[in-house]
Amino acid sequence: MKLSKYTRRALLGGAISMIIILLGTILLGRLSGYEAKILIKNSLDGLNTLCNTIALASATILALLLTLLGLSSNAKSKLKKDHYRHVLQIAKLDTVIFIASVITFLLFNLPITESDNIPENWFNTLYYISLGISSLLSAALIVVVLMLYNTVVSIIKIVGLGMTDHPLAFSEEDEDELEK
Repeated sequence: MKLSKYTRRALLGGAISMIIILLGTILLGRLSGYEAKILIKNSLDGLNTLCNTIALASATILALLLTLLGLSSNAKSKLKKDHYRHVLQIAKLDTVIFIASVITFLLFNLPITESDNIPENWFNTLYYISLGISSLLSAALIVVVLMLYNTVVSIIKIVGLGMTDHPLAFSEEDEDELEK
């Protein structure tokens, strides 16, 4: 799939945010199984809230994309197919994030800290996996928001400000090429 400079910039922003989030994990240092079990027990409410928030934000973004498409199609300025491809990329990634956050929410609700069958050394791994998943979901949502921001800025420039020289706006030259 061809990525625009705006999408690459959004991915870079998400990667930077994920690195910052994971640095906090590294700064905690190495944990024992018992410490990890206590930390998991204490952080489950926050992780569940994070997953709920990400799912809610993803669903809201999908609904707002419909409004964006309505505005795009009703605009006097014609938009290139690349604009709609950007919106499609946002919708696909946002849907994946929504599904992943709901599944993660369900997994975080399993009573693993109450189980006596899980060896103590597994809690260390489970703790780092939960931190990795939550940082990945957070970074992915940041990518979607940055992609959406770039799309909104483009629409404002084309539709609101009437920029005809924008890369996503149809120009007279583009129409001449289509007629050929």
